[in-house]
Amino acid sequence: MSSTIYKTSQNDMQIHIFKTNIETMLDLDMLQLLFNANRNIIEWSVDLEDIDKVLRVDSRKNLSQIDIINQVKLMGFSCEELD
Repeated sequence: MSSTIYKTSQNDMQIHIFKTNIETMLDLDMLQLLFNANRNIIEWSVDLEDIDKVLRVDSRKNLSQIDIINQVKLMGFSCEELD
């Protein structure tokens, strides 16, 4: 029996950076439920010590910034693109 390993190439990935109002570990738990269910999100993090509560999302290219913003806003958080 042979197995095949699928890897996401760097060309198929993108990084999104957002300013949010995420502040607590409970907030992070809520996001974890959302993001772990999304197969297009490879990795994510929130810097709770940064004044902008920066959310970084590494994703496949078929997930847009608007999609992420809308999902985060549906959870009750503010989320806007950082330049």
